[in-house]
This record gives sequence, C-alpha cells and structure tokens, in this order.
Amino acid sequence: MSIERVLWEQDATGLAELVHKGDVSPQELVDAAIARAEATRPDINAIATPLYDAARARAKAIDRKLPLAGVPFALKDLGIGIKGVPIHGGSRIPAFTADFNSVMVERYLAAGLIPIATSTSPEHGLRLMTESARFGITRNPWNTGHTTGGSSGGSAALVAAGVVPAAHASDGGGSIRVPSACSGLVGLKTSRGRVPLTPLVSESWYGMVVDHAVSRSVRDTALLLDLTHGADALSPYAAPAPKGSFATAAARDPGKLSLAVYRKSPLGLPISAETLEALDTAVALAREGGHTVEEIALPCIGRDFMADFCKSVASAVAGMMRAEALRVGRPVSGEVERATRVLGRLGEMLSAGEVYDAVQRLNATARRMIEETARFDAVLMPIIAHPPLACGSMDPKGADELIENTLDKLHLTGLLRIKSIFGQLMDKSLWFTHWPAIHNVSGQPSIALPVHVTAGGLPLGIQAAGRPGDEETLLSLAAQMEKLSGWLQRRAPLKVPG
Repeated sequence: MSIERVLWEQDATGLAELVHKGDVSPQELVDAAIARAEATRPDINAIATPLYDAARARAKAIDRKLPLAGVPFALKDLGIGIKGVPIHGGSRIPAFTADFNSVMVERYLAAGLIPIATSTSPEHGLRLMTESARFGITRNPWNTGHTTGGSSGGSAALVAAGVVPAAHASDGGGSIRVPSACSGLVGLKTSRGRVPLTPLVSESWYGMVVDHAVSRSVRDTALLLDLTHGADALSPYAAPAPKGSFATAAARDPGKLSLAVYRKSPLGLPISAETLEALDTAVALAREGGHTVEEIALPCIGRDFMADFCKSVASAVAGMMRAEALRVGRPVSGEVERATRVLGRLGEMLSAGEVYDAVQRLNATARRMIEETARFDAVLMPIIAHPPLACGSMDPKGADELIENTLDKLHLTGLLRIKSIFGQLMDKSLWFTHWPAIHNVSGQPSIALPVHVTAGGLPLGIQAAGRPGDEETLLSLAAQMEKLSGWLQRRAPLKVPG
C-alpha cells in the first residue's frame, strides 16, 4: 500500500502508531501530505501559506517517541502566533509575523505534529463561508461547487481532502462546528478556558473564542485535547480540570445518558427538511445507544439574545480595526472587505455602556439556560439550517451596501435605528446557521457529529452540547455514535491515492 493511501485511510492516532512501530517514517508522511496538498490545491484552495521546507526539516529531526510523532498537521491562518510565519487572517491588511509561537502551537510541536501549511480563513473569521478577497474561495472536497463552511473552512477542507488527518481550528460563533458539519468531520468547541490563547491574547470576543481542532475521528479530537489543554501563567481563567484523560473518556462506554433535543430556530428562520432529518438520525443513534431523549424548548434564547451577540462581535471588530491601524501605521478601513468595515462601523456607533449591557444580558441568559438544561447530560441541536451552500451564495454585497448606506445617513439622533440594522444583519448573515453562537456565549462545550449525508451527497452534521467543563461525557457519547453510525469510514469522493 502506498504512503499516500495510508495517509488517506488513517487518522492521526493511527499514523502515529505506524511511526512508533517503524512501519512508516515522518519524512514519508510529510512528503505524502505535501504531494496530496499540491494535488488537491487547485480544486479546494485551502492553503494560505505552504510550510513545506520547514516541515521536511522538522520531519528529519523529530523524536519518534512523541505521542503524534511525524503526523502532518495544518494551522489556521488566524489568531495565533507561529514564529517567522505570516498570519494574514484572510485579509489584505499586511500580514502579522510573530517572533514567538503561541502556547498552543508550542504544545502541538511538543506532541510531534508537523505543520505543513497554514489554512485559509474568511477575513478575520467573520463569515461562515471561507471566501475572501485575499485568498478567494475555499471549496468542499465532497463537492467543489459547495462551501466547506467557515471560518475554519480551510482546515476542514484539508482534512476532508486527506491532506492531513486533523488540523487546528478556532470557534467564536460556530467556526469549528460549521465547517465540520459541512465537511463530514468531528469538531469540538471546547469549554471556555480549556485551551489557552496566550500570549497573543488572553481572551478574544469577551471570552467567546476558543481554539481546538477538526478531525476525522473522536479519538483524535480527544487526544489532541489531552496534549493541548490547561491554563498557562497568562490565562485569565481555566476550565474545570477533567476527571481523567480525554482519550480515556472517548474510549469508554458512556452508560445510559439523559439527553435532550432542541429543534427550533432561535432566530425564527426556516430550517430545511434535510437538517431535521440529520437531527432525527442523531436522535435515533442516541436511542440505539440506550439513552433517553426528551424534546425541549429554550424560550430564553431568541432574537434579542442573538442581537446582543452581534453587538458584542461588532464592538470586537471595531477594536480589532483600531489595533490593526496602530500596527500598520495607517487606517485600514479601505483595505478590509465591506462586511468587515460595516461591522466595525456598527461597533464604533455603540456606546461602551451599551456593549457592557449587552454582554451582561448575554451572560444572564446563558446562566439561565445552563440551569434549565442542567438535568441533561447533553442537548442535541442543529448546526446548519441547510445543507452546505453553493459557493458564493452568501455574498453579502447587497446587504452590506444597504447597511453601509444607512450608516452614512445616521446621525446621533438616529441611533435608535441601530436595533433594526442588527436585525437586518442577523437575517442576512446568520440564516445559514442559527445555533452555534449559543454555546460560545455560555462557554459550554459542544461537539459536531457527522451523522448524516444528504441525498445529494453532502455532509450535514449536528451538535451535542454538554455541561460546562464536561467534554468527557460528550467525547464518550460521540465515540459511541461514531461506532454505531460507521461515519469513520466515510471519505469525500475525491480521487483516492494509490
């Protein structure tokens, strides 16, 4: 069997086992990953910066006893420091090149992972489709006419295409789970404070952004978490310590769990029949596993909650644009895409008091939701309201132009109209996915489960959200569902390496 075929068939854990046994070398795996990256690059367009020379050098010197020795990996081109590597954030603003590695990157390297590239992202992670003026359209390996989601869409595409078995990803409003749902992958949004973002930032988007990975298997997701979790000296807070290892949790039977299912849209927007079918598939798997499933409502989560989330993001974007202007020494409004500029302008129009009030309302609602769902081990709900969209179908130019023109006409006496503008913004930018931001606000862990493929041959995953700090139960449940469904054997219908 060729090394390319081995790379296609094995997950990260399996590849590391082959390296440990001496059946393959890190150099062979890296060369195979680079060859696969170049072969698929024109079709999926998922690489921001190739790191081929550094990867080959690292493969020659790697300690083969490390947990994931020699396993090819990708790092998202957003929100991290990689020493000597330009990070663009999907933007035309001049790239940031760090003289340090983020703590999480250091932990990846210490585990033996070998980054072969940085992966594409929409500008500053603000869209749930990976399309940017800087890098163009990233396409889904299952069907290149469709999106791989965002904002970790480049990482998801590289994993689904068999370039790497797992890749770094981040999630501030669904950006791990949406690409996973679109690409047939496992994607865990960790608990707040589980993996440090330091030293680049202490927290991002008021604590709503987390970093972890997208992968083919639950065991890889668990092992990667074992190798990267834990606060460092600069972390502002830490998630509760796990009772054991996450890998052990993924390997054990979950027992009989009490699960809930939430089917409604918090925005009151349409949900496709395919999404509800995927949710039914997950419920059926859960019942096959011996768990009880109860239908619930979440009346506290609605349009006001989502509008407050959008306000907090807008204020964060305004702050980001100020920081970028300071870094490059000039205003950047002319270098960012219109969607980014509109969000930044909305953020500047909100008062500090209004943003603080919005964040406090979000936290109060999150506390209520956590209390009301505490009796359940996990809550199943959708991630995307429709199957993966055709590339370009969420082009925001029309809506952004309308909103920007409205902003041009607003004066201080017209600030009450901002509420209606946020309503327009939600309906135009969040109609594809209504649910993921809930758990970014609450800080709860939530895992994307690739339970379903549509009749049209596109993946459509759902999510299970757990109690704060309890990734272990989610991983145990996900591993059982993985075994029952057989999703681990699914691959995108690309040309299979020989």
